[in-house]
Amino acid sequence: MGDLIKIAVDAMGGDDSPKKIIDGIILNHKSNKDNFFRIFGDNEIIQKLIKGKVDEKFYEIIHTDKSVKSTDSPLEAAKRGKDTSMWLSIESVKKKDSDIIISAGNTGALLVIAKLNLKMIENIDKPALSALWPNKKGMSVVLDLGANIECSSKNLQDFSIMGASLYKSLYPKENPNVALLNIGTEELKGNEIIKETFQILNDKKSDDFNFSGYIEGNELMNGDVNVIVSDGFTGNVALKTAEGTANFITSELKKALSGNMIGKISSLLNISNLKRFKERLDPRLYNGAIFIGLDSPVVKSHGGTDYIGFANSLDVCNRIIKGNLINKIKRNI
Repeated sequence: MGDLIKIAVDAMGGDDSPKKIIDGIILNHKSNKDNFFRIFGDNEIIQKLIKGKVDEKFYEIIHTDKSVKSTDSPLEAAKRGKDTSMWLSIESVKKKDSDIIISAGNTGALLVIAKLNLKMIENIDKPALSALWPNKKGMSVVLDLGANIECSSKNLQDFSIMGASLYKSLYPKENPNVALLNIGTEELKGNEIIKETFQILNDKKSDDFNFSGYIEGNELMNGDVNVIVSDGFTGNVALKTAEGTANFITSELKKALSGNMIGKISSLLNISNLKRFKERLDPRLYNGAIFIGLDSPVVKSHGGTDYIGFANSLDVCNRIIKGNLINKIKRNI
């Protein structure tokens, strides 16, 4: 195994698992020979899917026929036992057998089981759920996306540091601009917690990021800010709104271009532009939310994504470990 990045994979979580998960591993392995996959799930099914498609020196299967169901509450999932594929994969990171864990399973269960098994990074009170969003110039990190409904100014300050550290891990050559998501850009706007956080970040100079003040919802995709910070309630609403808008645009465009003869002709003339546009909005490219604040990184792949989306989130795992995310957070906090 040598210097390979060891990824613990919950193979039984999410729609169409384990087939989607194993197909994602096979696709990722074709372009990246840096990863060793520690796969947790039903040995018999997984062997049939992976045998002969990935060299055996790049994976091992840890058998369990128990898994967390998508319908389980977080409490039920934790009680279901310590021999589910989700629990065992998280435990693998806890024991330092793996560097990072990924699951496409039940989000609430993943957060609870991760918090039960893994310690918090010292001086961080709450972990946050973060993700990558496309913008005009590349990518932004957005957090928190729903792990914490209410946050203090200390939490938001921690999220700023964690988000900037994540961005630096994924894009080592760039120094991120950090902003707080707010209802206006003037200093007087927003609630007391946001205003307090603004003062703290404005007064505290950091070598690792530039503080850019406030950002409004309509500016999220401009690309001037790389790390966008909010409480989990606001962040989750913003995420769902952005996803819904992207789906609406692509479906309406498809309808307009396939409806009548003029639409069909114009779509043929613009085929390469339309293809580029569709690719930019493809959610599979941005698959993989990262649960940060714990002393090991936990990646959540979207349960409904396909094997291409899962393969992309394995790439995110690789970049997080190569970018030394946890040490960056510890140093900056």
